[in-house]
Amino acid sequence: MLRKEEILERTSNGLAVFKHYLPGNWRIGRNFLNPLYEDSKASCNIYFDRRGGIYKMKDFGNDSYSGDCFFLVGQLKGLDCNRAADFVEILEIIDRDLGLGLASGTPVSILPATVRRAEPDKPEETPEKPVKPYQFREQKFSLAELVYWQQYGITPELLEHYKVCSLREYNSETAEGKPYTYTSSVAEPMYGYKGKQHIKLYRPFSTPRFLYGGSFGENYCFGLEQLPAKGDTLFITGGEKDVLSLAAHGFHAICFNSETVTIPPTLIYRLTFRFKHIILLFDMDKTGKESSRKHEKLLEEFGVKRLLLPLPGTKEEKDISDYFKAGNTREDFLKLFIEFLDNLYSDTLIMLKSCEIDFNNPPAKAQEIISAGDVPLGTQGNLFGITGGEGTGKSNYVAAIVAGCICPAGAEVDTLGVQITANGRHKAVLLYDTEQSEVQLFKNVSNLLIRAKQPDKPDELKAFCLTGMSRKERLHAIVQSMDKFYYQYGGIQLVVIDGIADLVKSANDEAESVAVIDELYRLAGIYNTCILCVLHFVPNGLKLRGHLGSELQRKAATILSIEKDEEPAQSVVKALKVRDGSPLDVPLMLFAWDKEAGMHVYKGEKTREEKEKRKERELVNVARDIFGRQTRITYIDLCEQLQQVLDIKERTAKSYIRFMRERDIIAKDTANQSFFVIGSYNLQ
Repeated sequence: MLRKEEILERTSNGLAVFKHYLPGNWRIGRNFLNPLYEDSKASCNIYFDRRGGIYKMKDFGNDSYSGDCFFLVGQLKGLDCNRAADFVEILEIIDRDLGLGLASGTPVSILPATVRRAEPDKPEETPEKPVKPYQFREQKFSLAELVYWQQYGITPELLEHYKVCSLREYNSETAEGKPYTYTSSVAEPMYGYKGKQHIKLYRPFSTPRFLYGGSFGENYCFGLEQLPAKGDTLFITGGEKDVLSLAAHGFHAICFNSETVTIPPTLIYRLTFRFKHIILLFDMDKTGKESSRKHEKLLEEFGVKRLLLPLPGTKEEKDISDYFKAGNTREDFLKLFIEFLDNLYSDTLIMLKSCEIDFNNPPAKAQEIISAGDVPLGTQGNLFGITGGEGTGKSNYVAAIVAGCICPAGAEVDTLGVQITANGRHKAVLLYDTEQSEVQLFKNVSNLLIRAKQPDKPDELKAFCLTGMSRKERLHAIVQSMDKFYYQYGGIQLVVIDGIADLVKSANDEAESVAVIDELYRLAGIYNTCILCVLHFVPNGLKLRGHLGSELQRKAATILSIEKDEEPAQSVVKALKVRDGSPLDVPLMLFAWDKEAGMHVYKGEKTREEKEKRKERELVNVARDIFGRQTRITYIDLCEQLQQVLDIKERTAKSYIRFMRERDIIAKDTANQSFFVIGSYNLQ
């Protein structure tokens, strides 16, 4: 098998490979035009990497063409060095093209003359630029300087957060080693963007405007350190002032050293896990528009788009800082972004518009169909599930929660025993139904409005009947419409997906179930909302059936089950899972139909005795399941199995063990006190 070391040994540490594949009379340590693309400026360099002991290629104009000789051949042949199979093929190509004879077992020695021609005429030069010594003196921002930043909305606190300082003096050396000094004045202020090992000078009214001190590394990125762990939108701008101006108006942004540098794809890939949108927001002059078009194409695989500002592109009106300086507000820019989303999602939104319930044009009367309902309940950034059988009142329970989100301020609304935070900011409340007909959904929402004491449908309530769409289209429509309404209404208060099983082909398909629940969980985090997932399964004790049910139970913060009570006229709400604490300690809530009120009403909680009986029954079933697989078990193993089976925390599992011992559901093994066995309760 070919080895990398053998090829390097017979090609003067890779130099002969570069000589073979790179045409032209280039020399070691001297910049030349890269023949691999239309290079307009000589910025490519072959140098000897002393640390690795091999020759490498460095392209300062396009870092995508930087690497060793194996990387070069991979680029030429469309192969990836990081893939084992491709790397083996690269070794075979070099062996064959250079006639090394390694694969055939008859290695050919390279003639000394060939080696001499491959060696440089003078000592190797490295392309790394030496770091010039520099010093600077800071000073407090003057009133005039603060006024300058304030015209873009940038405050002193923001300048401090982004490590921007006012400079009194800056000292360094020219390329020839001659010392020079720049001093600030009222007419020519000087600012510094400070990094750990560098500083970038910004002189807005001077020439040159920018100066650099220290080591910037290969991928300078301003604003990266200040980004949150997760967010909805990230803008890539042309300069540091643009980043600060966007941050001052509540938007996340970063910039690189200029609009023309190559944006590192690896960084963008990592940022896609943290942000829903990554948008190029470059200057509106010729260079900015050409660069944003080029980068949009280069980063297409990561979904990066570009947004064009409504500016003429002149020196005074070309970037986002100028946009805000001209008097445009955050709301103005947000409208611009919503228009961008409208264009981006135009096909989906046109299709979805036909699915929206039109209360001015009710659908024609059709046969009434009763659909099973379900209610998820929880906190922002989480999934919550509700499950149960048909006829248990799930639809009415969901309606009560939605009613609590759209009721007028101060109105008393019966939400069937749960408390709903007031939606004072009128954020979007979205209801997607995958099972009911348009007529039935219209009727249910009409009754919901009566419960909410709303004479007309509030604008923030959107109800969609998705029965006419394919399963694949449904999830796609939900994702894109959520994004649009999030910006349009300044957030999303609640999302209800009634029938999440209809988003997948099969609820027992593990891969598909995991993908859907992961996507919904991601959306809940990005939009900081609660997504209520209605799952039409009858639970088995404290567990949900099917891969979709199991995955929902694993990711959701709370799972509630609605069942018929011993008294058939009533329904009981039981907790199957709560993230903090024990679901068996949650009160059993009751609701029933009230003829006089014309709706379901809250009937209070079941007694403590009933709650204890339920806890006892469930833990008996769990104990029988565990000891059905083994006759005895240690305390630690029992605790771990309870955590796994019931999806609970360690402290809750320990409280269950204590409860089971008190009720004689389990007992210590008389033969060995380190083990537990089934108790006398289970033997009855």
